This record gives sequence, C-alpha cells and structure tokens, in this order.
Amino acid sequence: MGRIYFVRHGETVWNVENKICGATDSPLTQKGHAQALETAEKLRSMGIKADRILYSPLSRAKDTAMHIAEVTGIPAREEARLFEQNFGRYESTPRNGAEFQEAKKQFLNRFGNGETMFQLAQRIYNLLDELKAAGGDFILVAHNGIARVVNSYFYEMTNDEYAAFGIRNCEVREYIL
Repeated sequence: MGRIYFVRHGETVWNVENKICGATDSPLTQKGHAQALETAEKLRSMGIKADRILYSPLSRAKDTAMHIAEVTGIPAREEARLFEQNFGRYESTPRNGAEFQEAKKQFLNRFGNGETMFQLAQRIYNLLDELKAAGGDFILVAHNGIARVVNSYFYEMTNDEYAAFGIRNCEVREYIL
C-alpha cells in the first residue's frame, strides 16, 4: 500500500496580492521559500521516505520541491501533468471574485481560453492511477487547483465542496493509495 503526500507550493507574489495564479508563473516570496524549508524539515522529522518527489513545471512548485529534495535527500523530477489549471480570463483577477467563484462550479467551463475541470481531473486521475499501479510513496508538489482534484480522487465530494476546497501554502496532506 503506497502513500501520496501532497504539498501545495509556498506563498507567491500573487497569493499576497489575492490574484489567481493558475497557469501564470508567479514566483515564491521570501516567506514562500521559508515555508518550503520549514515543510521540508517537517517531512524529514516525520521520517517520510518517499520514493520520489514529483513537481509541477511552474517555478513556485519547482522551487518548493527543490527545497524539500535538498533537505530530505529524496530525488525529484518534473511531472508536466501537475501543471496548475489554466483559468483563462480569470488569471490575475481577484481569487475571491464573485464571478470566478460561480464560474468554477461549472465543470465544463473553459473560462474563455482555459481548461475545464474535467480536463484537469482527467490528467490528474491518470497520474494517480499510474502511481497507484507503480506502488510506493510519492510527494507531489503542486497547486491549490491540483489539491482539489487529488482530494476528489480519494474522497467523494459534492460540486460545491469541490469548488470550495483549498489548502494553505505548504500544507501537507496524506492519502493512502
């Protein structure tokens, strides 16, 4: 029986500015780097010996993953499927904007030129299925939108619960494969 440890990246410039990052590459703040190092120490002190760290290509997740890899000694590699959802016209708009809050409840919504929740779920579910078949323990370092899909893979959620789900920067969630 394997495990997935999901870690959301550290704080970004756009997190501080309350903007939707999505597919836009907003860098970590100084606090975000510190959060990543604290999370790495936490994972090490918990004795987590994952087989590999897989991370999103976006710099905020990559930098977080590299801090974790340096502290824990766990090998890391980029996994393109962990790229955050493209929120189209909502990229860089307020995270708590009323229009966006309603739009993200529509799972076939492309947000203009973005990616639907179904498209996102397909690539993440396929990845999780592969990891389950491979066996072992993995640390996934990615984004809040990816956290939502990962949680829905393991737990039944209503549409409203799915749309409202989120985790804090550098929060760690454990799932049994």
